[in-house]
Amino acid sequence: MDRFDALQAFVRVVEAGSFTKAALTLHMSKTTVTQLVQQLEARLRVKLLHRTTRQVTVTTEGATYYERIVRVLSDLAEADSDLSGDAGAPAGRLRVDVPSPFARLVLMPALPDFHRRYPDIQLDMGVSDRVVDVIGDNVDCVLRGGEVTVPSLIARRVGELPLGVYAAPGYLQHAGTPAHPRELAGTHHRIVGFLRSSSGKVAAMPMRRGDEMLTVEGRHVVSADDGNAYLAAGLAGMGVLWLPRYMAEPHAARGELVRLFDDWQIEPMAMHLAYPPTRHVSPRLRAFIGWVDELMATLPGR
Repeated sequence: MDRFDALQAFVRVVEAGSFTKAALTLHMSKTTVTQLVQQLEARLRVKLLHRTTRQVTVTTEGATYYERIVRVLSDLAEADSDLSGDAGAPAGRLRVDVPSPFARLVLMPALPDFHRRYPDIQLDMGVSDRVVDVIGDNVDCVLRGGEVTVPSLIARRVGELPLGVYAAPGYLQHAGTPAHPRELAGTHHRIVGFLRSSSGKVAAMPMRRGDEMLTVEGRHVVSADDGNAYLAAGLAGMGVLWLPRYMAEPHAARGELVRLFDDWQIEPMAMHLAYPPTRHVSPRLRAFIGWVDELMATLPGR
């Protein structure tokens, strides 16, 4: 058994979900791919795949093995690329996890530009606002707003997001337009709460005007830990929102949101790209970081 071929065959079957599809992409026969995986299982004395006449699924042991082997193969390909002088043409698979609004409104629309620059990078994007176990989930990097509180990660600041306070016209018609942020702490107004995944608590918002400073907490009847859901609740009139301007300004331009407290300042939200210190910063990761740097400079409200 050629161990390298067997590992490649196993990884490709997991990703394709089929021996036939894996064989096509590897330019091998289905019989050869099947035999390689069987030989690998025999060597490991572990069943890696469940096979039926209709589908192929990975076992629990196989899933764990896959996550480690795919990294090994990626590192080997990267080492070959560095030695052959192809470092200027980043290639391979890059796994990132990004906040859902940022993915929907910023990254996804700009992906044609990324692909044009780096056609050989396969970008696998997890979209969530949850706390990601970068090492355990085998993610190359995460992009998050706010400070990175995990000390085991290297965090690189890639920009910042200006923030504003907004509310839907329907909410203001019903509750009135607050003249001062402290009014939001009273019983007449309500906010939409944004739940921090790390603490499960609703985030408070510091605000400043000259020497006057306060932290607004407010009361809420709905909260969410996802940025898209948070925005949707505000558009539905469920309360006042603190939003990055790139999310809010398109809705404000259409009259769906009204900006409040123009004379007050909110500390911009820092955006960080974080990755494990043990993970080599590959050419494809460097390319992604540089591209995100450029993209951040184009956001509204900068």
